[in-house]
Amino acid sequence: TTLFRSVIVIPMSLTGSDYLEFPPSSLSLRWYRTYFTDHDWTDPTLLSLRIATLVALTATISGAMASLAIARSRLAGSNLVAALIAAPMVTPAIITAVAYYLFLSRLNLVGTTLGFVIAHTLMTLPMVIFTVLATLQRIDPRLEVVALSLGASMRMSLWRVTLPLALPGILVGAAFAFITSFDAATVSFFVSTASGKPLPKKLFEGIEWELSPVIAAVSSLLTLISLALVVLLEL
Repeated sequence: TTLFRSVIVIPMSLTGSDYLEFPPSSLSLRWYRTYFTDHDWTDPTLLSLRIATLVALTATISGAMASLAIARSRLAGSNLVAALIAAPMVTPAIITAVAYYLFLSRLNLVGTTLGFVIAHTLMTLPMVIFTVLATLQRIDPRLEVVALSLGASMRMSLWRVTLPLALPGILVGAAFAFITSFDAATVSFFVSTASGKPLPKKLFEGIEWELSPVIAAVSSLLTLISLALVVLLEL
């Protein structure tokens, strides 16, 4: 059903009329041109891209280090730490969104790029950690021991053995972080302002106030970008 709705959105975005219709009475790219030329749409898109890129970098680096610490830790309680990390994934989005708003409002970061990055990083970090952790657990730790026995330092063993083997999980985690941040509608709605709003909030406002075919055009582009990322990861 979800795939069927996604497929229908694409021809609806190609309509030449001023309202949504299926099947379209005429074909046109006018709504794609509107999206790429209207600052009301391009500014939120650029903001979302900037936030998602920073979140992907931050969550991937910190998540990879946390995953390595959990996978190679011999301390008791590592399972408890993993359970605590997973808590944001099972908490309803509306609850975490309100919590992020209350936290960021005290720091005067609501509606700022830094505020979005903090909220989205905390939201996507568990995905990165568990994705990389699953990859690390499939790596034979004896390979690191062999590298050390051949004269490599701990740092060299990490860079030349562990990280290359964990690279697929790291890339998948980065992709998850980017897509989740770019599409974080609930959290973005709470921590944004009128002057600083990402694309998901702009889409909500468009659906509420002006249901024009440009919304279908944006949705079609987001669907195609998501599919392209999946294909890229598969390759």
